[in-house]
Amino acid sequence: MVTQSTHYFTLAEANLALEVVRPLVAKILEYRQAIMEEQPEAWPMVSKAAGNGGGLPASHLAFDFDRLDQAVRQVQATGAILKDINTGLVDFLSIREEREIYLCWRYGEDQITFWHEIDAGFSGRNPL
Repeated sequence: MVTQSTHYFTLAEANLALEVVRPLVAKILEYRQAIMEEQPEAWPMVSKAAGNGGGLPASHLAFDFDRLDQAVRQVQATGAILKDINTGLVDFLSIREEREIYLCWRYGEDQITFWHEIDAGFSGRNPL
């Protein structure tokens, strides 16, 4: 349903937003990888910490989670929707033939060249 307060991206606006979104998604993927690498050694300390700080590995993990959260919030602030933190999949709400759709971009793609129905997801991507 189209509402007055919803922001819909044109293809040009969404591709322009990638100038901000692309480096943020790169950071998100970097922070995610750091968390995945640190988690095996830090997770037992995090689970035991329960208020006592958890030591240095837990502090590093908490810092990485905080950086990840901040980067995700920055992506969201652009109006983009981060759909998959593992692959850097981002959607931009748009209108096509008088209905809501997503312009779909995945990290590593130069620009937005796909779209999909709101309920379709990545597997339903269609070329523009």
